[in-house]
Amino acid sequence: MRYCLTSSQIDGSSSTTLESERTSQKSRTVSMIDGVKITPLSQILDERGKVMHMLRNSDPHFVSFGEIYFSCVHPGVVKAWHMHKEMILNYAVPLGNIKFVLYDNRLNSVTRGQVQEMFLGPDNYCLVTVPPLVWNGFKGVGTITAIVANCSSIPHDPCEIERVSPFDDRIPYDWGLQHR
Repeated sequence: MRYCLTSSQIDGSSSTTLESERTSQKSRTVSMIDGVKITPLSQILDERGKVMHMLRNSDPHFVSFGEIYFSCVHPGVVKAWHMHKEMILNYAVPLGNIKFVLYDNRLNSVTRGQVQEMFLGPDNYCLVTVPPLVWNGFKGVGTITAIVANCSSIPHDPCEIERVSPFDDRIPYDWGLQHR
């Protein structure tokens, strides 16, 4: 089984538990956004290849099935920001690597104003469940196009999504490479 590590865990600045870390605006340290769930996923490998699990209707975190789609993102490309008003997102990255970032701007949330950053791919294979009203986006990292799978709780509806530029100043995040 793989463990899902946050960016601060990858660089060794925190323990291997998924404890909440509070941060200031524009910080690169990870904060756990209220309602976001990170579930390690299994991969079954043998000489023929592998099976990568994602989501079952018997999983405790499964809510409902709306549709599944795949978003491909090339290295260095940012696909952000978007926020769903009703949809629950269930992301996994079976091929390539992404930097996945969330921003909580919900009025009554205990994590309002917090940013959460994580790196996802086959070496950190997990399901990230994102509740409605949380801004999110991702950037392709590495050398190959990444495939991001989303098993959403409702079918896509362009009326229930909001989008802003990846560089919108209202979201305190810099998509640039951070030399740590």
